[in-house]
Amino acid sequence: MAAQKELNTDVNGIFQELHSKFSEREGAYLLMSHFGEFSQDLVNSLSEGLEYIMRSNNAPKILTKRMFSIMIEGLQNIRLHGARNHENKQLGHVMIMEINDEYTVSIGNVVDTKSKVVLTNHLNMINNMSHQEVKDYYISVLTNGVTTEKGGAGLGFVTLALKSQSTIEFDFIDCDTDRYYFEMCITLSQ
Repeated sequence: MAAQKELNTDVNGIFQELHSKFSEREGAYLLMSHFGEFSQDLVNSLSEGLEYIMRSNNAPKILTKRMFSIMIEGLQNIRLHGARNHENKQLGHVMIMEINDEYTVSIGNVVDTKSKVVLTNHLNMINNMSHQEVKDYYISVLTNGVTTEKGGAGLGFVTLALKSQSTIEFDFIDCDTDRYYFEMCITLSQ
């Protein structure tokens, strides 16, 4: 139990460090930030709040739709795949900032060693594809009907790459001997 308390403390510290780096960028305007658990109700509320903020900022409708899709996909990833602590909680974060009409989303959660390897391989594969190759891969996976261990098609990150039209930056920060804090950043331009 002491190890789990340390993990919770370490994850909170990691989030604080990520938040500082993220929000202190020159010219950055932090639109949204949350650290903790993500219930379905909270995911819905954050998504609706983001849509309202972007409309208030007169962001183009297509950009708002793309951002909304990325937000939903990223937060569902935390809910479905994030590691749980001894209290059966999944801790994660979302932060969104705007700099000069570009929006950057940072999403993260705790993962185990096996997930780190799978995520690294999958994201490197996607990041090395052209936009057209990502589209073709998406269609191929859909038509093959292959599902993952958790019942999905494994298209979450492919969807993120398609909607963002950019690479997915990612990093793993050591939490303890077999857990890492996974952070991904996605930037959308108008």
